[in-house]
Amino acid sequence: MKRVSAGLLAIAALLCWTSCATAKQPALEPTAATRSASLWQEPTDLATRDVFNGPWGASRAPSPNATYSLVEFKHSGVNRGLTVVDPQGREWSVKQEFPGGLDSEGPVEVTLSRLLSAIGFHQPPVYFLPSFTLKDDWGTHIEDGGRFRLKEPTLKEKGEWRWEDNPFVNSTPYQGLLVLLMMFNDTDLKNSNNSLYEHKAGDGVEMWYAVRDIGAALGDTNSIAPLKNRPDAFERHPFILGVSNSYVDFAYNGLYRNLVRQRIRPEDVTWASNLLGQLRDEQWRDAFRAGGYEPEVASRFIRRLREKIEQGQELRR
Repeated sequence: MKRVSAGLLAIAALLCWTSCATAKQPALEPTAATRSASLWQEPTDLATRDVFNGPWGASRAPSPNATYSLVEFKHSGVNRGLTVVDPQGREWSVKQEFPGGLDSEGPVEVTLSRLLSAIGFHQPPVYFLPSFTLKDDWGTHIEDGGRFRLKEPTLKEKGEWRWEDNPFVNSTPYQGLLVLLMMFNDTDLKNSNNSLYEHKAGDGVEMWYAVRDIGAALGDTNSIAPLKNRPDAFERHPFILGVSNSYVDFAYNGLYRNLVRQRIRPEDVTWASNLLGQLRDEQWRDAFRAGGYEPEVASRFIRRLREKIEQGQELRR
């Protein structure tokens, strides 16, 4: 089994290396935007936000007791997955654990989505189920669970947006979002993981800029075969190395380091750290509970994240 796992790990690393080009540096100036473009909305009710169910609420969550009908299996990417329909006719994209024991992204994606949405960054409706009942051509059986992302009628995906060319380059929320992804050790910041959504709210329409597939995190930031969802790797990996020429040096070794190299100022780190640091103890626990984490594992991730927050806050003192 060890040989199989190692082989699969090598294949995944090769796929990542060949498909992920080194990121370009962002432009110096943002592109023009419509009035409806939005990356972040100030969370005026942060202290009372439901971080377990997230911004879309419990009513949209997938039922653990329902039987889901198979639409199709996933045809691309590293993780296993499938599209299913529930008894209400709602369509779900399910991301499952990769076979062979590779680090699971589903719990990470749901948890980080909860943290980002709690502090004002737009997110699609995602939930976690450890297992579910699937009906397919072979009958009805229990299937491995994972991240469930709802195809929401009020949220229409319009394509991807680019880190290096968008209306928010150099804005405080844009810089702060990159800081948070550095804090999470997100190693998969390719543009295809960014989604542009048309969000219908009443009679109005907003264009949401969201980071979506954020499961390759909470590990280390090695450029080849980075570990994901590993508390031991996350605990020992540094966050900030220092400040040089008025810019923050991150201990980030991933393929996308050009996004933050000589780009992030101490005040950007402080803004993001102060924002995330406002979460209450219960909200932290709820974010990881939403991702299906055991309390002992969640506490290790939370403790390390709080250490990073304190380090970020110290930059401006």
